[in-house]
Amino acid sequence: MPMEVSRLPVQIETLSHITPNTEIYFPAVISMEDKNIQEKMNKKIYDQVQRLIQKQKKVQIEGETSMDGFFELKTNERGVLSLTQGNYAYTPPMAHGMTYLKSLTFDTRTGKNYLLSELFKPDSDYVSAISDLIRAQIQDREIPVLGEFREIRPNQPYYIADKCLIIYFQLYEITPYYVGFPMFPISVYKMEDMMEENSPLAKMLADL
Repeated sequence: MPMEVSRLPVQIETLSHITPNTEIYFPAVISMEDKNIQEKMNKKIYDQVQRLIQKQKKVQIEGETSMDGFFELKTNERGVLSLTQGNYAYTPPMAHGMTYLKSLTFDTRTGKNYLLSELFKPDSDYVSAISDLIRAQIQDREIPVLGEFREIRPNQPYYIADKCLIIYFQLYEITPYYVGFPMFPISVYKMEDMMEENSPLAKMLADL
């Protein structure tokens, strides 16, 4: 039986925003039958490009700032599109540049972007459960942290990849700068009982 069209990968093209000292690349969904859904997702993606630019402007000193934007597709199957968007900026004579990372996870049938809290049942204590798993990874992987790690925020940034929920933190948020972005993969099978039915995370469990 052929796969439902709504579960096939969506088509992506790369767009750019290039000006002197600025080179930003970001994805756009194309060729969808429902143009309203396509536009809904593309607006979210472009708005995030702009939020990253504005966030950099708040931390960069006045001067000749160079800025680079990039993205990675993490999941594009089963009716789920999950991606990250990053922005690196540097202004001389700062000691080093700064990078910010954001992500979006869409149901491609509706165009809805899901917050972390929307992946789980309302009565599930997903914050404590995920925080415990992250705390164990910090210990097992010997990740240096800035003080004691307590718990994630209810809508901590995340993306979905390889049947895993990837929870991540910004530079300096819980680890020293040299660690980079601390990423914590959690198998979907460890959260099965907590998942909201038909959420993008739950779709990773479904048989194709």
